[in-house]
Amino acid sequence: MSVIPSTRPSLAWLAAATATVALLSLGTTAAPAYPGHTVSRYMPLSGTASDISTARSAGCDAGRTGRSGVRILFFGTQERGGRLRPPGTTRDSTAPRVAATRAIRVTAAWARGFSSCRTRGATADVALGVNNKDDTGLGGGTAGTAWARIVNEAASSASTPAVTIAGAVDAEPSWSSPAWARGWARAFTTTSTRPLYAASSADGCPTYGSASVACGNGWTLADVHYVATGASAQIRAIPQIYRTDGIQARQWARISSWGARQGPGTVRFAGSLSQHVACRQRGGCARTNNTAKAAWTQLRDALNAHPETRVSALPNATDVRWP
Repeated sequence: MSVIPSTRPSLAWLAAATATVALLSLGTTAAPAYPGHTVSRYMPLSGTASDISTARSAGCDAGRTGRSGVRILFFGTQERGGRLRPPGTTRDSTAPRVAATRAIRVTAAWARGFSSCRTRGATADVALGVNNKDDTGLGGGTAGTAWARIVNEAASSASTPAVTIAGAVDAEPSWSSPAWARGWARAFTTTSTRPLYAASSADGCPTYGSASVACGNGWTLADVHYVATGASAQIRAIPQIYRTDGIQARQWARISSWGARQGPGTVRFAGSLSQHVACRQRGGCARTNNTAKAAWTQLRDALNAHPETRVSALPNATDVRWP
C-alpha cells in the first residue's frame, strides 16, 4: 500500500475492506484467525524537535516487527485557532497547545522511520486520529473539515511506498452531542476521500438481544452506527474492546445487528482496538485492560454468533500505548 499525492484510497485497501464486510451464513466458512497485532500510539505534541525524533523512532520500531496493518496515531482534541490539545487532557489543562499542522510533519517522520526499518516487506495504514470532545466551542462540521485537510496534506507529504495515510476519529458518546459527531464525520468524508477509521466506543449502548436503541448522553444506535459506518463508504470501524468481560464486543454486535435489520447495513469492521500496554504504563484500568488478542477474539466471537452480523474477515488488531 502506497502513499500517493492524490486523496484517493488505495485499491488494495478497498479490496481488503470489501472482504471484511462480507456476510456469510453460520457454518459456511471457518472463522477468521487472529492476525497478530500492531501498535497504535497516543501522540502528545510539544512543538519541539523531540516530536519528530519520537515519531521516527516509533515508526522504525513498527517497521522492525515486519507486521502489516493499521496503526492509529492519536493526536488529541481539536481546538479553535487550528490547535491541538494533547490526548487525555481537559479544556482546563495547562498542557501546551500545538498547531494541528504539526501532525503532518510528525506523521511524515513516522512514515520515514517505518520505511527505513521495515522487514519482510511490511506495509502500514497510518491513521491520524483526533477525538470528538466538544468542550472548546469548535463546531463538529468545522472540526471535521479541518482534520480532513490535515490528513490530505499528510498524504501528499508523507510519500513512501510502504505507508498509506488515513484519518481516524475516537468518537465516544460521553464526549459530545450526537449532532456534533455526526457533523464531524459528514464534514470529513465530504472533504477527503482518504480512508477513515472509527476507533469508537459505544458508551451506554445495549448489548445484542436487547430491544433498546438508547446509548449514553442522548446518543442512539443510529448515531453510533452513522459515525462508525453510515456517514460514508470510506469509513471502517476499529472499535474499543477494552473490557475483559466482553460487554463492549456484544454492544458492537447489537449496533451491527441494528444496521442489518433497519436498513443502513452492518457495521464495516476492520478490526479491534485495545489498550493493554497503555494500561500497564499508566494504570487505572480495572477490568478494561484486554490484551490485543483477547479484544479481537471477543469481537470476532460476538459478531460470528449471529448470522446477520457474521464477518468473513477481521484483518486488524491494534493495541494503543503512550510513547
